[in-house]
Amino acid sequence: MQGTYIVYGLVGALAIALLIAAFTDIRRRQIDNWLNATVAAGAPLFWWASGLSLWPDIALQLGVAIIAFFALTGLFALKVMGGGDVKLLTALALWLPWLQFIQLLLIMSIAGGVLTVVMGMWHIMQRRKDRLKIPYGIAISGAGLWIIGSTYGAGMAAAMVG
Repeated sequence: MQGTYIVYGLVGALAIALLIAAFTDIRRRQIDNWLNATVAAGAPLFWWASGLSLWPDIALQLGVAIIAFFALTGLFALKVMGGGDVKLLTALALWLPWLQFIQLLLIMSIAGGVLTVVMGMWHIMQRRKDRLKIPYGIAISGAGLWIIGSTYGAGMAAAMVG
């Protein structure tokens, strides 16, 4: 790794961005483009600090992000997923190795299902007639934070203490 502290700083910034994404999605049901662009723009710095090589490491990251973008855009076209969610997941694909990205999608799906059931029950209990909008950024951010914590949490804690 080029700079362990730089990596931890960038991962910490990513965690903060995920918290902002969850918060804005709760409040406005929107994840801002500037936030998604910032997450995506941080990935090359992370690649450099992590010591990734252009081939195959960075090429694979870009490939995963492209595949994610096109698959998730299909879900957006079917009105299953919001545009901000698609962009945030695509930006996260630039940060995570493909196996961790698959784990993120699995955790996100489970968390999103629980979120949908809970919000649906609340919606019914409130006797609301309007269309239910799920702030899926919560599930995406939660899954991202889970992956970050399980991957970098112990190292970050040790770096802070040591």
